[in-house]
Amino acid sequence: MAGKAVDFEDFLPTMADKLGEEGFMGELCNGFSLLMDRDKKVITFESLKRNSALLGLQGLKDDELWSMLKEGDLDGDGCLNQMEFCILMFRLSPDLMEESKRWLEEAVEQELRDFMS
Repeated sequence: MAGKAVDFEDFLPTMADKLGEEGFMGELCNGFSLLMDRDKKVITFESLKRNSALLGLQGLKDDELWSMLKEGDLDGDGCLNQMEFCILMFRLSPDLMEESKRWLEEAVEQELRDFMS
């Protein structure tokens, strides 16, 4: 968004702390459901534009919305599936990336403990 100062406060780490791993992932899935095209089961440009006000993004221009989609579109199909959306949310939050590493380490440790017992 050139020429426009945007204040962004990253609430994702706070949400993750309050909700825990499963609760937070559930909320990400709920967010995806709000934005997705009901028929295609993915977030398309049209569904993002139609639902952008739910994220407080109603002021974004079409090229800015396209940029958001392209940022998260890992398979190049022009839309976001649920996995791509969740990965994008984590990538947009550096603090949450660190938190997710801790969650992964804890999950691996738990699996090892379960396997050894």
